[in-house]
This record gives sequence, C-alpha cells and structure tokens, in this order.
Amino acid sequence: MKTLTLINPFGAAVYHEETLSSTFDAARILAGKNAPHGTVITADYQETGRGRQGRLWAAERGKNLLFTILLRYDDFLSIPRALTLRTGLAVSLAIEDIVPSLSGSVQVKWPNDIMINTCKAQAAFKAQAACKAAGILTEADGKTVFIGVGVNVSQKEFPAEYRSRVGSIIQVCPGLPEDARFVLLEKILLRLYEEIERPQGEGAAASLLGGWQERLSQRLYKKGELVTFAEGHQNLLI
Repeated sequence: MKTLTLINPFGAAVYHEETLSSTFDAARILAGKNAPHGTVITADYQETGRGRQGRLWAAERGKNLLFTILLRYDDFLSIPRALTLRTGLAVSLAIEDIVPSLSGSVQVKWPNDIMINTCKAQAAFKAQAACKAAGILTEADGKTVFIGVGVNVSQKEFPAEYRSRVGSIIQVCPGLPEDARFVLLEKILLRLYEEIERPQGEGAAASLLGGWQERLSQRLYKKGELVTFAEGHQNLLI
C-alpha cells in the first residue's frame, strides 16, 4: 500500500493499492488500526466491489475512480444528515469541476447514483436520455462511517447487459486527460469537505444560494416526473 501525494482537505492520508477485494474492506481494516477521520483508500481494481443491495460493481482495471473514505464521529447522532445524498451532491459538482462543459448535465438519482444527462452532454448516446456514471455506498459501524464511491471515468466499453444504462465521463468528454481519476478524487474530497465539514458561511459551497437541500434539489434526476416507490429496508444514512 502506497501513499498518494494528493490534497485531502480532511488532513488524512490517501492510500492506494493496485488490487483489493474492495476499498470498503480495506477501509474497515484501516479503521481497526486507528486510521484517522478522513482517511481514504483507492484502488485500480476491486475483485469483489459491490454496490447497493449487494449488487456487483464491476470496473475495468485502472480506468475508473474507486475509493472509500472513513469518517469518525463522537456518536451516531453526530453523523451528518443525508450523508449519501450530500456525497452525491459533492461528486456531481466535482465532475462538473473537471469537465465544465457538463455543467447542468450531472444529476443525483435518489438515493445513491450519479447520472449524466446525455441529451444535454452529447448526442452520441442515441437511445439513452441519461447514463449512470457513479454510485455511492454508505455504511456505519458505530461511530465510524464508510463511504464507498465508484465513478466511471475513462472506461469506454461496458458489458452488453449494462450498456443501455451506464456510461463514463470519457464517453461524453473524449479529451479527458490520463490522470483524470486522481484529479477528480481531489475535487470530490474538496467538495465533500465543503458540504459536511466546513463551518456554515465559508467556502465555495457556502457562497451558493441556499443550503445543501436546495443545491441538491436543483440537480435531482427525474424531479417533477412520476415515479414508482417500492418499500424496502430503511437506511438512516441516505
């Protein structure tokens, strides 16, 4: 495991491995070794990466951003509200930070997906109105929270069963640089810090009108459309 020389506003290390079972598993091990609040672990490839409800998260080696950040709080009640959605807000803003041409095209699909509106972004997506570009998984273990994030950055091809639903940043921005995933990681960490850590009234996020709820509302996927709700397990961190 090596340490990356990336800017982490949480003030903790950013670790990297070429291959892991999952960054979630590695983060739990780091937590057991007293890794501090804000520690990040990223990988080129996950052997058993997973998404919400145990779904497999498959990604091409070295092409995407796969990481988990561990956050520590004094007690369960101190954990920020709607942490998954606020992380989604941070991820969507960070994607637009590295690709300004996507401004207004990156949306948050409740509760934990990031969608790129391909109609706005690029006409090349013939059958898709939007594609899933990222997913977030949040779990708490007592006073420690683990946020796993997977972003399709430079992967150009996907298995046939996923092609109608998923996409990547490079598909809508072919000129994306080779190091884009780690640039994006820095941007996500900065945006996440601004959303959940920085005192109110400071920073770029605070300079925008309204709180996080209003900023999130402005980019909710399918907002104003009829949807079907299927009752499931309650998750206090969404």
